[in-house]
Parts: sequence; structure tokens; C-alpha cells
Amino acid sequence: MEYMFEMIKESAEFIRTKTSITPKIGIILGTGLGSLADGIEVEATVEYDTIPHFPVSTVESHKGRLILGTLKGKPVIAMQGRFHYYEGYDMQKITFPIRVLKELGIEILIVSNACGGLNPQFKGGDIMAITDHINLLGSNPLIGSNDDRLGARFPDMYNCYDKDLLDLVQEVALEQKYPLKKGVYVSVAGPNLETGAEYRFLRIIGADVVGMSTVPEVITARHQGTRVIGMSIITDMGLPDSLEPCSLDRIIKTANDAEPYLRDLIAGVVEKLDV
Repeated sequence: MEYMFEMIKESAEFIRTKTSITPKIGIILGTGLGSLADGIEVEATVEYDTIPHFPVSTVESHKGRLILGTLKGKPVIAMQGRFHYYEGYDMQKITFPIRVLKELGIEILIVSNACGGLNPQFKGGDIMAITDHINLLGSNPLIGSNDDRLGARFPDMYNCYDKDLLDLVQEVALEQKYPLKKGVYVSVAGPNLETGAEYRFLRIIGADVVGMSTVPEVITARHQGTRVIGMSIITDMGLPDSLEPCSLDRIIKTANDAEPYLRDLIAGVVEKLDV
């Protein structure tokens, strides 16, 4: 953490040399959701491996670049590819881009992911708005010395997924006649999918879906005062008494099939945001 503030500044300054956009909204595009960027009127793209101090995405379907432009007339920056604990990165590296997005000007972060369903009332292909989360990653991006310039030592996670923004998401879903789900996201380390016993445990402790991302980014966003919207595409079901084999190809296909609905939903939300 000692040199992070200076590293954030250096990364942001490099990105500013590539664009005139001052983004107000940041969007993280998860597994199988990279083409959500197609709706953005692009001014500039910046590859992760050209940005000082940035990690590089190693996961299939994560392209590894920033897209800067406008969506529904609002200045945005999208991460086409994110970073995961199972890739071997530490928590500070995983969440470093969220710090850079804040330095570039974002006020709201929209984070999306593909996940497994635990709630038997859900099904593959459903879209869920995240109302809360459970961190079972075994680590936290705020561990270590705290730089007060980035946020408070003991940040409150109250209203972690902004309730006013959640109301807006529900409003847009109603207008678009989309049956949006709501629920709790639990994050685990991965990269293996869960056993039947683990799915049962996660459901017992209150989770509606399970994934391997999102929580570190959201903790960091709240630490720095960024408001958060969380959206999940349910790609497979983890019902312990009726488990079936699952593969990455199947997960990506389900995410791709549901993506147009999520794209329209996010675009509708962005259009109504007051930024």
C-alpha cells in the first residue's frame, strides 16, 4: 500500500493521454459479458498491458482493455476483462483498476458477473440485481497499511449496493418488462466449481448466487466512496440434490445468450443516472 497512491496517479495520467473523456460511470464486464461494450460510442481503447502498474487478464473471454466513450450520452469507462484471486494476484492488484477509475473521475461503478444459482426459484439465464454480498475469499483488499487519501481505515459497508440505484434498476427492468431477480452474492476463491455440500452450505448461510469475483472490487469502491450497482447473470444452477456436470463453454454460452437483456438493462439505467 505504501506506493499505491503514486502508482494510481501514474496509471491515470497515462490513460488521460489517450482520451479526452472524463468518465463518470465505470462498468466492469465479467465472464462472457465483454460484448456489452458494443453499445458504447468509443473514443479510445487502452490495452491493459500498456498501462503502467496494471495487471493483465489471463482468463478466457476477458479481453483485457479499457474502453472509454459515451453510453446514452453519458461519459463511461468499461473494463473489458477483470482480475481474480485464483489467477494468483493479490487483493491490492485485483482492485488496483478500481482505484484508477476513481482517479479518472467515476462516481458510480456498475459491476457485472456470471455466477452459479443457489436459490431454487432462479434458473440459468436469469439476471439478478445484487442486494448484498458475503465474502468467503479468505482475504480482503483493505488488509495492510491504510492510506487516508484513498479512504477510511474502517469503512462502513452499510448501503454497499446503493439502494437508490437498486430502485432505479428495478424501475428500468419494469419498463423493459424484464423479470429481474434480486439477491445476495457470495464470493469464493475458485477456480473449481463447488461441491454439492458446499452449495448446500452457501445456501444455508443466505446466498442466492455464488461466484469468484466482484466482492473485492465492491469493497474497494465503497472504501473510496464510489456508489455501486451489482448485476449477475446466472449461468448454471448449484442445487445440491440435482447437480449436473458443468463446463466453461456452457457457462459462457448462457452468459452470451442472456447478455442482450443485461446490455439493454444497463443502458437504460445509465440513461437515467444523474451524473
